[in-house]
Amino acid sequence: MNEVKIPKRITTALVNSFAAGVVPRIGLEHVAVGRKYEIESILRELDNVADGGAAFKLITGRYGSGKSFLLQMIRNYAMDRGFVVADGDLSPERRLTGAKGQGLATYRELMINLSTRTRPDGGALESMLQKWISNLQLQVMEEQGVTADDPSIGIEVQRRIHTVTGEMEGWVHGFDFAKVLSAYWQGIRLNEDALKQSALRWLRGEYQTRTEARRELNVSVIIDDDGWYDYMKLWAEFAARIGYKGLLLFVDEGVNLYKISNSVSRQSNYEKLLTIFNDTMQGKAGHLGVFVGGTPQFVEDPRRGLYSYEALRSRLAESRFGSSGTKNFAGPVIRLEMLSHEEILLMLQKLRDIHCQHYKYDSVLQQAQLVSFMQTAVSRLGADELLTPREVVRDFVDLLNTLHFNEELTFDHLLGELASAPAASSNSYSADDEDRPAKAGGAQSTSTRANGAAPKQPDDVDDFLAEFDL
Repeated sequence: MNEVKIPKRITTALVNSFAAGVVPRIGLEHVAVGRKYEIESILRELDNVADGGAAFKLITGRYGSGKSFLLQMIRNYAMDRGFVVADGDLSPERRLTGAKGQGLATYRELMINLSTRTRPDGGALESMLQKWISNLQLQVMEEQGVTADDPSIGIEVQRRIHTVTGEMEGWVHGFDFAKVLSAYWQGIRLNEDALKQSALRWLRGEYQTRTEARRELNVSVIIDDDGWYDYMKLWAEFAARIGYKGLLLFVDEGVNLYKISNSVSRQSNYEKLLTIFNDTMQGKAGHLGVFVGGTPQFVEDPRRGLYSYEALRSRLAESRFGSSGTKNFAGPVIRLEMLSHEEILLMLQKLRDIHCQHYKYDSVLQQAQLVSFMQTAVSRLGADELLTPREVVRDFVDLLNTLHFNEELTFDHLLGELASAPAASSNSYSADDEDRPAKAGGAQSTSTRANGAAPKQPDDVDDFLAEFDL
């Protein structure tokens, strides 16, 4: 059994999430395998963001290939290293822009999920502001040698707040953004909770009309569908100014843009994505990283995908050298290959040990039985078209649960049932999906996917790979 003692709340999240076929929010380091070069590429982008630059990456792969897993793993890593992170899934109600406020809905979702090391589960907006102001108050007290009840503290804190916000007033919407931050401080200083809550409402994009915002905060604009991304750039700069390394946005389920039936609306969303791409690539944004997950057809379909928008196709398409079979992880698109059989087998070993630890029993499954499970999974009817790591892992956790709660059943009996069943198709596929999946496990191991020698790893990358046992 695995000697590492994992907290019960983490084993619970891992067992329950994988049994349901979803990515857990915590504990990913205990089950991660492969993806070495992909992770190295993303970590280099994080270094650029921390140094004041910007980053944009499209993570593509078929359903169940590990896109969401990779995004979640990087999110957790970045949060622990001092970044502010926000994640959200696109859907028919949440897009990059839309006639019914779908872009603003995406902004609100990201703000709800705004997270830091001390608030990893979202809702970090107010705690960020409170921490910033508390740190300013402590600095003033230490520098001036005064106590917390000294009236001069408020004046000096106000001056330092204006120093930070004043630097942002030249940005698009920066003046009103700075004005609302000052209103939040006034609500604290004057003990006016209504003013403080109004400032938070505005920052979360919850005002419906300018009239209401002007009446309560004396600002002339509100965060709306057209301008929400400009405020994300402001949040990134603000985060860096108050002690964080930057802001990272993780936007998954990009395929929902591909599924927009109205061509004009779809092209409007692609145009918004082009704006984000250009800003991050051309240095128009700072301390901002944007990571988007989607399926291959979302990117490469020439009729409805990103490649249908010529400006994006010319920026995202593989070069002549990349299309010859080599891998270029420095480009804007990271194409995830399926995990190899060996990598999936290693993940099953880890899951077996976690399951044993969670339910406090000694493992009865030997290595040879895990190999038999893998062989059965990849050889059953339909596996060459439909089997993914997600399906294998979900079946395996289901087998472990069944064995544990039904002592009269045997591994061989359950394996026989698995062999006779067809591979389950992902319920995320739609009838018009055109990218037929490659054979499961047909890709090379990630340790040999890239031609040539492995890139030199910075110390922080080495630490990360060691932490995740990659």
